[in-house]
Amino acid sequence: MAYVLGFLYADGSLEDSPVIRGKYVRVSGTDYYIINKIKVSLKARHPLAVREARGNSKKQYLLRIGSKILYASLERYGLRPHKSLTMKFPKVPSTYLGSFLRGYFDGDGCVFLETGIGRKGRSILKKLSVIFTSGSRIFLEGLQANLEKQYGFLPCKVYVSHRSFQLRYNTSESLKLYQILYKKIAQQLFLKRKLEIFKRYSALKKKNGHVVK
Repeated sequence: MAYVLGFLYADGSLEDSPVIRGKYVRVSGTDYYIINKIKVSLKARHPLAVREARGNSKKQYLLRIGSKILYASLERYGLRPHKSLTMKFPKVPSTYLGSFLRGYFDGDGCVFLETGIGRKGRSILKKLSVIFTSGSRIFLEGLQANLEKQYGFLPCKVYVSHRSFQLRYNTSESLKLYQILYKKIAQQLFLKRKLEIFKRYSALKKKNGHVVK
């Protein structure tokens, strides 16, 4: 549930429809696997809606659950309609912080592996970077504060990027995040393509290469 909550903070929303007295929880993404896993975790029977790919956009999967109980529960954790610009980092017990962060990372985070070409045409490492993005600056400040308090991270600046904000971590701290995010994985709740980038870094580092921080 900590993972699901993190993902909802990134790619979920609450929808209040007073006209029909309905309260809905929505979560969407381009990876069918993870949206369906969230559906199973929430024991939802609702079908996934599909928005076909158009132009440069990918196919989207949407889970929409009508539940006043679930809606109220998420409100207690700090989620609100139109949350993206104002949400704050919730109080997450340290035991579940890694799972919450992994959920948010899978929704609004990214990991980059930069390589180069060395002698004899072999791939060499340059750096590994992890970035968290949000429309809410105060949320990212809370995320950073939790990493400082729980895991000893150094203070990190929140950057302005277009209409959003970012936390950017260098190689050494990205490796710390690798351990934090994937230490406890329940019910296979993670995006495989993001984990594979961390694994590729580890494989290249073991094989050869010089890392630039």
